Amino acid sequence: MGNIPVSWRPVILGYLILINLAGFILMGVDKRRAKRDQWRIRERTFFFVALLGGSLGTVLGMRTFRHKTKHWYFRFGLPAILAAQAALSLFFFLRGRG
Repeated sequence: MGNIPVSWRPVILGYLILINLAGFILMGVDKRRAKRDQWRIRERTFFFVALLGGSLGTVLGMRTFRHKTKHWYFRFGLPAILAAQAALSLFFFLRGRG
């Protein structure tokens, strides 16, 4: 994890696990509410969670629950956020090793 102090690594890992779990669960909850014609989660909430680091969980939730897959901005936007975050992570990881 690059130049991140060892003491912070478990905190960051824990945060990423929780935010991705939140993204996954939000997709499942919204899908359930859609089927029951209930109050729905705002679409911007999904993108906000993804931008906070939960893009992998949100994309996995979208695929698992087959939810929001007809909206082009979800089908392409969430994976684009995931790709950008993966590229940034790789950049900082490699930069910290050299």
